[in-house]
Amino acid sequence: MTPFLAQSPWPQFCVSVVMLVLILHVILGAGAYFILLERKVCAWVQDRVGPNRVGPLGLLQPIADGLKLFVKEDFIPAGVDRTLFILAPAFSVIPAMIGFAIIPWAGLWETTSWSVYIMVADINIGVIYLVATASLGVYGVVLGGWASNNKYSFLGGLRASAQMISYEIPMGLALLCVILTAGTLMPQQIVAQQIEGQWYMVQQPLAAIIFYICLLAEANRAPFDLAEAEQELVGGWHTEYSSMKWALFFLGEYAHIFVGSAFFVTLFMGGWSLNPFWGWDLPVAGGLALILCQMAIVMGKIFLLVVLTMVVRWTLPRFRFDQLMRLAWEGMIPASLVLLLVTSVVTFIGWLHYMWLASLVTLFFFWLIRPALPQQADPNRRVGLIGSRFSPASSEPGSDTATER
Repeated sequence: MTPFLAQSPWPQFCVSVVMLVLILHVILGAGAYFILLERKVCAWVQDRVGPNRVGPLGLLQPIADGLKLFVKEDFIPAGVDRTLFILAPAFSVIPAMIGFAIIPWAGLWETTSWSVYIMVADINIGVIYLVATASLGVYGVVLGGWASNNKYSFLGGLRASAQMISYEIPMGLALLCVILTAGTLMPQQIVAQQIEGQWYMVQQPLAAIIFYICLLAEANRAPFDLAEAEQELVGGWHTEYSSMKWALFFLGEYAHIFVGSAFFVTLFMGGWSLNPFWGWDLPVAGGLALILCQMAIVMGKIFLLVVLTMVVRWTLPRFRFDQLMRLAWEGMIPASLVLLLVTSVVTFIGWLHYMWLASLVTLFFFWLIRPALPQQADPNRRVGLIGSRFSPASSEPGSDTATER
């Protein structure tokens, strides 16, 4: 083959188009079957059977649900901002459907005539691109809550925007820790460095925990689903939605979970790497058989993270909103700032092999200084009420405790 043909961009272009179509359909199918998986996980946690009537093992349940949503009435209430009300579901789902472009699903496919990366877009600011697109998803939620002309929906949109602003900060700081350690913004190079050394989840366990918690908050997943708390806000920002507009919001949520899990696998779990420590691992480049094996490993890790996300939802109770904001501003943001400082010092000195030890020392430091920090009054204290038998107001006769009015 001539040098011109050997350097032709067409092989990479063709592979990128194939991966674009393939992963887009995987996300669309996952959006349907993640609902079935979540119902099965919920049933397992609650010692039930779960969907098992439609098709073998209930595998046709997502198709039945989809047909039901297609034929349901698409109701638009009076008084809504019609244009924004219709566009809000699209603003929610589209950012989730474009972020996967920079994820390296496998390594370098090499043949005798060409070599291509198994990803859609090999850009040098891949990490920034994914963070930027993921942060746009909140616009759909906020616009849907505002355009609905419903106070419950509006409160849900406000909660979602406040939550997004709060948890974007520790997520970005945890991401900076990885970028400082890797020295690059290109996802495939971050994976390659973990294959040559250790997974960043081993090197920086505290950054991995902070980043995963922020992923849950960014996707509005329990215990951070305050924007759609049924006990308080009926349904949150999607209260007035029905039919496929309502379904698009949840398609966007599950697409965010899928892409967020893929991003976590890339940053902290070494992509297709099998060994989290030093030693033998799968090579970065190889033939078609190796590429298929690498893709299967990445998809398996994503599946495990998605199941963990669902188990967290059906295990932990929902935060109260003041607890959610306090966790971000008084806990995770200071912790991630200190962790970023420690990472900068360790990287400057050149002790990257001992980054895991620095993370553990940082965690011990937080535990040590926690009692010395200002403590807020107990938000669960009893408030005195006039006429209450068990917690009377302090001014009432017979009251023996000084309680707040």
